[in-house]
Amino acid sequence: MKVIALILAALAGTATAADCGPDKLNTSRTITLKREGAAYGANQNAVLPLAKGEVVLTFDDGPSFENTPAVLKALSDQCAKATFFMVGQNIAQQPELARRVVREGHSAGIHSDTHAHLASFTVEQQLEDLKRSRAAYKAAFGVETPAYRFPFLEETPALLDALKQANITVASIDLGITDWLPDDTTAILAQRLSENLDKAGSGIILMHDANGPTAKALPTLLQVLKDKGYKVVHLEWQ
Repeated sequence: MKVIALILAALAGTATAADCGPDKLNTSRTITLKREGAAYGANQNAVLPLAKGEVVLTFDDGPSFENTPAVLKALSDQCAKATFFMVGQNIAQQPELARRVVREGHSAGIHSDTHAHLASFTVEQQLEDLKRSRAAYKAAFGVETPAYRFPFLEETPALLDALKQANITVASIDLGITDWLPDDTTAILAQRLSENLDKAGSGIILMHDANGPTAKALPTLLQVLKDKGYKVVHLEWQ
């Protein structure tokens, strides 16, 4: 039985490799970052060591029962890996979906516990929000969170200091597609992505897996990346 299982596993691996041929976007390489209080994303911080034409796919606000599975399917169909910055309360409500994201080869960080404007909180409230989101992450994954993205990209001194002390990487962005507007369509999102790629040339892309129009548009967005010759770089942490 054990031998049969090994054969089936090998065949599954072969099929997966065959599915990820040159007709797919694929993941060109992986950057493994140290678990340290670094900060990346040219919008606010240092630039990741990316070559021109390399992008990192990131998604915020999930996991979403309604939309994250569609995002995972689109990524799987194109053999592309991404990083998901999850809201603590959503992790607590959907722990199995959160774990599925990681099982499928993606990496995960946190995006606060409540997705509030943290700058309006007291320092104590900010730290409590971080504590709750870290606890939700550890309960779901069994390890400490390696990375954090501020909601609305609104960094605060108190949380920057706390994250640095905890060796948690701050992940900002290099470009986005403003995919939270009510009138978004696949065509509009694809145009925004194309235009912003032309301006930036590379970098960390912000999208939202909790957003229905984004989930619907993602196959087209990934095709835009492929058609324009961009290479996907996956972020992981030691």
